[in-house]
Amino acid sequence: MNNIEIKNVTKKYDGFLLDKISFDVPAGSIVGLIGENGAGKTTTIKSILNIIKSEGTVKIFNKDINQNEKEIKQNIGVVLDDSFLSTYLTPKYINSVMKEFYKNWDEEKYNKLLKQFGLPSDKLIKDFSSGMKMKLKIATAISHNPKLLILDEPTSGLDPVVRNEILDIFRKYIEEDETRSILLSSHITTDLEHISDYIIFIDRGKTILNVPTNELLENYGIIKCSKEEFAKISEDDYISYRKSKYQYEVLTSDKNKIKKKYNISSIDKPSIEDIMLFYIRGER
Repeated sequence: MNNIEIKNVTKKYDGFLLDKISFDVPAGSIVGLIGENGAGKTTTIKSILNIIKSEGTVKIFNKDINQNEKEIKQNIGVVLDDSFLSTYLTPKYINSVMKEFYKNWDEEKYNKLLKQFGLPSDKLIKDFSSGMKMKLKIATAISHNPKLLILDEPTSGLDPVVRNEILDIFRKYIEEDETRSILLSSHITTDLEHISDYIIFIDRGKTILNVPTNELLENYGIIKCSKEEFAKISEDDYISYRKSKYQYEVLTSDKNKIKKKYNISSIDKPSIEDIMLFYIRGER
């Protein structure tokens, strides 16, 4: 079962095209959405949420977002960088607003989360730190017990301690109910290595990768070799390469095949960031 299914989502702006993006977010999973700034991540998320009108099909909980938007959004928690209530409100007042908006708003859970996150209920949001503001956004997003969280850069600009705390919140959210899902856009790829089940990589409006995270990290490899060794490798066996004065670095999606076929032993395990950079900056 998929909590999100998008097919051929397309949006055109002057100088940019989101080009037929398609992927699923299975129930019980955390899906990481990666790409450079301006690659199309936020446009994709806003298309899913029907904030902007795009071509293609978006289904959430197996229902078309255009036909069932109000019903669907009762079961979604959203954290966007550019949308939140006034910073001149308090968390206590936000509770009053949200329980009128969401049918399943859980006031007890919200107050418990405020205490857990160390957020004072009567303090103005404008006086919160960046980490406190993000924790408040997340507490607000999950306190109506949604089946789906859609998060755009929720850990951006936060220190490692706060980021790890927020990632733990996401893990527990999924562990509590296996029918839930998270779609998480982030340029902090190390976070996604620890938490995501699938990686969707968008570059210049196109889907470059759509794979399970463990397969990406286990199968891909970076070959370090001489110019002579590189010349023996078929173009069909690598994705891209980078060269320096003394060696070549080559990205492959099947390191075991490369080891056997070319008898190459020096293959490093890449990070998700390494893989992104080879796709975006590597030579072909």
